[in-house]
Amino acid sequence: MKKASIITKCTLGLLIAGSMTACNQNKTAGSTTAATPAAASADSKETIVYINSDTLSAKYNYVKDMDKRLSDKGSAAKSDIQSKGEAFQREVAEYQKSAATLPADQRQTTEQRLQREQQQLQGYQQNAQAELQNVQTAEMTKLYDKIAEFTKAYAKEKGYKLVLTYSKNNTNMLYGDPSLDITADVVKRLNDAYAKDSSSK
Repeated sequence: MKKASIITKCTLGLLIAGSMTACNQNKTAGSTTAATPAAASADSKETIVYINSDTLSAKYNYVKDMDKRLSDKGSAAKSDIQSKGEAFQREVAEYQKSAATLPADQRQTTEQRLQREQQQLQGYQQNAQAELQNVQTAEMTKLYDKIAEFTKAYAKEKGYKLVLTYSKNNTNMLYGDPSLDITADVVKRLNDAYAKDSSSK
């Protein structure tokens, strides 16, 4: 589903950055002692890195599967609504063919019934759209949980103090040295974890 993919790409960077920021704030709060030689040595390595969120969105298998779930559900809902709408239009067309020959009271009764059916169809469509939105929100929450859990552990393991994100849709970061790009490793480890989790189900 195009809409779902676009939303995913736009939010992945925010999810990652938010997770890393929360982790780094916890580290900072607990690091108030004077620097030691060991700490100075740790600070000498690269502690600011970035992730290409476009690449992550395109290559993270969980996102691909999530997009497919949303796309399939959206297509099914669209087909269902379209089928009900076409059935209603046929019913209206049949009434219009015979309306001129019907008694006034029967025309009134039929038109009132058709009006109620139209309102019910509109309500059904609105409910379907709301349900899709709820499903999408739930999926994005699950994605956030996965990203947050991984990035906090990853930042702690690597000793990163700041993780930026790059995306063509968000040009806040104009340039990053390729040596600071950790996207490939992040994607690999996320996919490995997802594959392991999927195989255990």
